[in-house]
Amino acid sequence: MNTCTTLPEHYEELLSIDLQRDKKLALVVNGLSLVIMGILAGVGAALVPLSTLFSVEIGLGAYLLRMAALLVGIPVYLVLHELVHGVFIRLFSGRRPFYGFTGLYAYAGSDAYFGKVHYIIIALAPIVVWGVVLALVNCLVAQDWWWVVYFIQIINLSGAAGDLYVTCRFIRLSPDILVRDSGTAMTVYAPR
Repeated sequence: MNTCTTLPEHYEELLSIDLQRDKKLALVVNGLSLVIMGILAGVGAALVPLSTLFSVEIGLGAYLLRMAALLVGIPVYLVLHELVHGVFIRLFSGRRPFYGFTGLYAYAGSDAYFGKVHYIIIALAPIVVWGVVLALVNCLVAQDWWWVVYFIQIINLSGAAGDLYVTCRFIRLSPDILVRDSGTAMTVYAPR
């Protein structure tokens, strides 16, 4: 089923995932995020020594510029991540998404009901889009800037643990499910 703006009459709630209210699930997803972060940090350290990020060999000004770029780059990335979700929400539903921040999570949400394939694309789009962009930038920057970009890549992949979790949960469900994502909770509907 494709995206629709109203729930078909013959659909009923199958399950709900709320990372704000389900503390046990939030711990699992945040634990997954830490595991992903640790693996990526290890891979990065094997490619380029972490000490290059903190090196002042090329001058204190260059070091401070790298740190400022990292501190500004992280919140900018978080906004861009949610905007990519929003672009795909708009593409598949024709409706404007809404955005918010709960203190723990930034989110994009919608009142539309998304078919399984559309929802999985929406969930994974920022990982793919920014993963490719950041990997390309990592290939182009000087070694002393490599970790600045790679830290944002780590945030890209580890910060998407919730998106990866729901994708794994939903991929095994029936192809005719519909998903409504309020931004902090997802409700899955299936035909009776």
